[in-house]
Amino acid sequence: MLALVADQEYRALKERIGRQFAGIPVGQNIRLAKLTSNLFRARSATEVPGLDVRDFSGVLSINEAAGTADVLGMTTYEQLVAAMLPLGFMPLCVPQLRTITLGGAVTGMGIEAASFRNGAPHESVIEMDILTGTGQILTVTGENDDPHRDLFFGFPNSYGSLGYALRIKIELEPIKPFVHLRHLRFDTAEALAVAIDTLTNSRELDGKSIDFIDGTVFSSDEHYLTLGEMVDSLPQGLAASDYTRQEIYYQSIPRRTEDYLTILDYLWRWDTDWFWCSRAFGAQVPVIRKLWPKSKLRSDVYWKFIALDHKYDIAARVNSFRGKPQRESVVQDIEVPVGHLPEFLEFFHNKVGISPIWICPLKQRDANVRWPLYEFDPDTMYVNVGFWSSVAINEGLTPADGAINRMIEDEVTRLGGRKSLYSTTFYDKKTFWSIYGGSTYFALKDRYDPQGRLLGLYEKVVEQR
Repeated sequence: MLALVADQEYRALKERIGRQFAGIPVGQNIRLAKLTSNLFRARSATEVPGLDVRDFSGVLSINEAAGTADVLGMTTYEQLVAAMLPLGFMPLCVPQLRTITLGGAVTGMGIEAASFRNGAPHESVIEMDILTGTGQILTVTGENDDPHRDLFFGFPNSYGSLGYALRIKIELEPIKPFVHLRHLRFDTAEALAVAIDTLTNSRELDGKSIDFIDGTVFSSDEHYLTLGEMVDSLPQGLAASDYTRQEIYYQSIPRRTEDYLTILDYLWRWDTDWFWCSRAFGAQVPVIRKLWPKSKLRSDVYWKFIALDHKYDIAARVNSFRGKPQRESVVQDIEVPVGHLPEFLEFFHNKVGISPIWICPLKQRDANVRWPLYEFDPDTMYVNVGFWSSVAINEGLTPADGAINRMIEDEVTRLGGRKSLYSTTFYDKKTFWSIYGGSTYFALKDRYDPQGRLLGLYEKVVEQR
């Protein structure tokens, strides 16, 4: 076991945050004082000081024999991976962006290319210390005799409305140093869906294991699945590709049928160019890219540009000056059953028109448990569809109307799916609670935040308070 942060330091941090909590007057909402975020929705300003959780970052211990790690809640996956890879391990699900925190991925929703076999990040959690709305710090597990197991299972997708994870014990899996990629092209969404269903069940193709699956849709007749297999070595005379400098990962997918990356570069393959969103900042223009420091080709740098735009409404002002129509931000991840993927993609191409699109299959890891705030049919393979851009809207509409986003929400609901709540959401209360846990959530809120010290889930994600 490798101890990285002393237990007494963690105890001191808990005592300090307890004092901070007690110092915020009753009647004032409790919030985190965070300098960064991976959320794409605004929240109202407040003069009440937030809880300073910056020091809840680091790995308490890694138990190599048991394949587990004790981690502080504000630890980023970049820090987590850096601590674990040298020991030959990684988390069971590593979300695509470096600065996503473990606590954020558990209380929100995370996904990656191993999710077809490992589920979402919360499904490999063993134990958590949660600061609740009463100011208590509770250690919760999913064990049958745990008096707080309802909070353990209700915490995912609560987005800080039931409490904050200060410490999380997670499962790990062993790694190999390289990942062999195979890019498979499909001309139709129907063929793509059949392949996803087949390959996620077989977990092998042509005698080679499939450890990772995700995909990229460039148009209605150009779809790719990327299969990844962890391997011990590279073929003789072949070097691993490097997409952290001039070359761009997503652009390689149509050009290559095979590729090799180091396990580290594979985990962060999408972060370097924020999938493909770095093009909005000129980072994919060859001349600019040569001058762009390698250390600044990463998602949190691009996010700073987005934050500036949100603050000063730069893009809207430029469009207005140029006489161009207003644009609605359409930044969402949704999930639909794999059988409905072709229907959703046809709708999306016809009504929205953003490309490329990211796809990633996922299935609940343990069919015998229930995660009530983001509930899947455990026997169904779902496909996450991610799209992150903006769409020109008709005259007479404003971006705040959310016409495009509302249309997507309606279609996803019709197809038996749901959307992640990290971005703008427009559901009315009745529809929202019919999808995201309703009565179960209210019971948890009454038990663990009876005075309403923490903003409610609907108030956070829909009303953006």
